[in-house]
Amino acid sequence: MRSLSLTRRAATGFGLAALAAPAIAAGPTVPRWGVHEITLKAAVPGNPFDVALTATFTDGRTTLKVRGFHDGEGIWRLRFSPPREGVWRWRTTSPVRALNGQAGTVSATAPRLGDHGPLHVAGGYHLAHADGTPFRQVGTTAYAWAQQSDALCDQTLATLRASPFNKVRMCVFPNVAAEPIFPFEKAGEGWDYDRLNPAYFRRLEDRARRLGDLGIQADLILFHPYDGKTGWHAMTPARDDRYVRYMVARFAAFSNVWWSLANEWDLVKAKSVADFERLGQLVRAEDPYGRLCSIHNWRELYDNGRPWISHASIQNGAAVMDDTRAELLRSVWKKPVIYDEVRYEGDIDKRWGDLTPQGMVERFWHGLVAGTYVGHGEIYKGDDGWTAKGGRLHGESTPRLAFLKSVMDAGPTPGFEPIDKWWDQHLGGQLGSYYLRYFGETAPTEWTLALPKEELKGGERFKVDVLDSWSMTITPVDGEFVMARKDAYFMHDPNRPAVALPGRPWMAVRVTRV
Repeated sequence: MRSLSLTRRAATGFGLAALAAPAIAAGPTVPRWGVHEITLKAAVPGNPFDVALTATFTDGRTTLKVRGFHDGEGIWRLRFSPPREGVWRWRTTSPVRALNGQAGTVSATAPRLGDHGPLHVAGGYHLAHADGTPFRQVGTTAYAWAQQSDALCDQTLATLRASPFNKVRMCVFPNVAAEPIFPFEKAGEGWDYDRLNPAYFRRLEDRARRLGDLGIQADLILFHPYDGKTGWHAMTPARDDRYVRYMVARFAAFSNVWWSLANEWDLVKAKSVADFERLGQLVRAEDPYGRLCSIHNWRELYDNGRPWISHASIQNGAAVMDDTRAELLRSVWKKPVIYDEVRYEGDIDKRWGDLTPQGMVERFWHGLVAGTYVGHGEIYKGDDGWTAKGGRLHGESTPRLAFLKSVMDAGPTPGFEPIDKWWDQHLGGQLGSYYLRYFGETAPTEWTLALPKEELKGGERFKVDVLDSWSMTITPVDGEFVMARKDAYFMHDPNRPAVALPGRPWMAVRVTRV
């Protein structure tokens, strides 16, 4: 598991030469993709959150510009995550004399054991770590878990540690009751939107760091419409920009951080599409590492083809009831598609929170066959609700999603592709080598094993497994299936044209080349 422990070092006192000097004394070290932190001190007049501070880092091949941030009481920090091993030189720029012209080096060493680096889009529709390791997204939503008591946060992290979930959608501003600590300073009965509260963000980054320690991605939601009368979602453009710059400065160096511009952007009535475009481009401009970035919808889909959007984050309870529907948005935007909200497993009297465990698991499997990804949520009566505050999971879908994750991990790289998608074959995997057929709530007693002819010539040998996605079992079918031409479109084994199935729902068949 990777660690994002922060090294807090003063920028002065190292006895370092200037950035452009040919010989520099040995500086501190940090693992590749870890976080190196530079601490400076300066008293400034006026609003410290409006003071510009940047540092340029270079290893001679790549140059990255990092924004610093005010952390209260005259403390300023810059955080850097080296994308490569080697010596990186840095120099600061600021109109404040005490913050300007500071310089030094940091040496990036080999990454920590198990740290595969930050994520990027791979193969057009999937995600992979910087070292090429595939990332098979099995996400969950716990909106305001990070703003709860330390005890409840500890419980949430313990739950995640034992779960299959490798990404958590979480709000920067809480959307339900939380601890009495706030992102902005109080001003009478309201808020001073021009002065952020560093203690609040230190607490949030502790949560993000601890997720990173577990190897879990933190999908940070910057705005949402459910912050009550605070007005945090409805600030002026200048205040929005200040807040977003501050967030990127504090969190971008954490390699497990993603940006989500908004939850249900079309309900944030105080902002227009032009506002979100400005903010999306601002995140892209400010983030030197290009972390993943999305925007989540209620009913109106955002144009996820925009260049600042790395992947589509979708709310849709119907699309993943069938793999052919789930695939369509992938073809439209030609990007990874994550159905982050497909209704929540639960028993409340709202349709968005009354999904059966079987229905939740079914949506993940349809999404997998479609070459897309799905997110989990849970809310049961008599409980604060995992998706609201974290804590414990009570539903039956979680262990079944762990089983799904094991199937994903054993599948093709970088991920599953839809196969013969225009003809309702309901196959996913990789042409010529791997085929997965999921049957959902239907209960067939056999499946005709006919594979699209692409990448097959005849004579190929395959083994077949019957998977029960609910009972979490894998039953190998005896012998091998040898391919021969069936007709103009399909290959099959004429001696074994069908696979017997048990006649119950939630089954799948996996066909892999020997």
